[in-house]
Amino acid sequence: MTSLITWQHNNILKCTTMKKRLAMVVVVSALANVQTAMSVPVVPNFTQGSMTSTTETTSTVTETINSMSYDTGYQYVITGTNIEHDGSSISPPSTTGNSNTLNGVTSTWTDLDLNNKPNFTITTPGAAFQFTESFSGPGLKNHTVIQRTTEIQSVTNTTSVFSN
Repeated sequence: MTSLITWQHNNILKCTTMKKRLAMVVVVSALANVQTAMSVPVVPNFTQGSMTSTTETTSTVTETINSMSYDTGYQYVITGTNIEHDGSSISPPSTTGNSNTLNGVTSTWTDLDLNNKPNFTITTPGAAFQFTESFSGPGLKNHTVIQRTTEIQSVTNTTSVFSN
């Protein structure tokens, strides 16, 4: 009886081994017959063409222009007819050493002592006369502030033409 069991056991092992081998052959055959995917290079198929590109840019510039004009001296003008002065000069004596410091910049100027200017009188009383006296001292003469905003628009069109 032991030999019958051994014989059956050996036959079962042979059948199982054969089934495994047959399954392997089927799988290998199936894999061998599968088509493989292959890549194909993509080549453009055109003979000519063109491409147009448009670029638009907008910039806004805001600026402030601050301009200051200074006189560092004076201007004293006297004109007239039928007048005379009572001194040796028609100008008052000048004073120096006046200065001002602003933002680290020191300015020094010459001015007139208007408290000591000469007196003018009419030469021929009752006759026509004319007298003009003007004085412009040193200092800030003009201060201009300009504030402006400028919008700049730029459009660039580019066309590329190509052929085979």
